[in-house]
Amino acid sequence: MCDYSLHAVATRPAKAGETLITTTFRGTSTKGFASESEPDVAVCLLPGTELAFADNVKYDSRWFWTRRSAFRVGKLGEIDRHLPDRHHDTIEFPDGSHVLVTLLREGQQATVLQLPAVQQRERTTPRPVVANAPVTRPITTG
Repeated sequence: MCDYSLHAVATRPAKAGETLITTTFRGTSTKGFASESEPDVAVCLLPGTELAFADNVKYDSRWFWTRRSAFRVGKLGEIDRHLPDRHHDTIEFPDGSHVLVTLLREGQQATVLQLPAVQQRERTTPRPVVANAPVTRPITTG
């Protein structure tokens, strides 16, 4: 997902197997993921996307120092969706902890391991009706 603060940045969906970097997008104070070949295009990740980082994940704390997680893998999640003008995208680690994507240190490499399964939307157009076709009805027993 691309957080609310990236509305003025070009975006594209993530692809399985691609390597991304963490970056701050020009004209914003928001960090996110981009391809090294397209550093000005935010790569949007859906919740459930699984990532493998090249090293243990580094992120800024709310203080002056950088922290390092004990993990190199995580999946994208969301918090506080009901609060409109806040960052929602997180990296969830295997122990249940999480860090906001916008707090990730710049320049970290992450490979998209797996994209989440997306449910197909219900068919909005009616199915074509074939003239003189047999009508199928569910079989009931009992």
